[in-house]
Amino acid sequence: MADAVSSDRLYRRQKSRSRRQRSDTWLAVTGLLAAMCALPLAQSSWHGPEVASTLAVSAVALLAGQRWAIAVIVIAELLLLPTIWPRAFFGGVELWPGRIAALASLASIVPGLLSARRAAAALVIITGMSRTQLTCRRFQYGFVALGVLTALLPLL
Repeated sequence: MADAVSSDRLYRRQKSRSRRQRSDTWLAVTGLLAAMCALPLAQSSWHGPEVASTLAVSAVALLAGQRWAIAVIVIAELLLLPTIWPRAFFGGVELWPGRIAALASLASIVPGLLSARRAAAALVIITGMSRTQLTCRRFQYGFVALGVLTALLPLL
């Protein structure tokens, strides 16, 4: 009986690890795509090239298996948001390739922003704080505040 329970537990652990690896790969590929689509818009932005390059480097680090890069990807995508969304919706750039690149970059940012919960847990570990539910929740609130601030920043 104990062998059946341990083999079932081992099977579930391997299955969840493979799902997590697929999710990490998807997150890294979409982050890299968002960075590549945002780079043509870099000439007219105030911090676009630096954030796009940080996003690209952290996406490559996640593809290499570094789990801490999830936190850097989410932060870089949050900071890239005020550069991208005004160009996608308010104009100022031509439809091709400017707006299309901005819309593709916005679409590629979505998976990273949806993984903010995992990024908060990774950021807690990176900072060296004890990983409790309360500290993870505080980092999640910090991500939400950063997201609201960066989304409203171009309107000011």
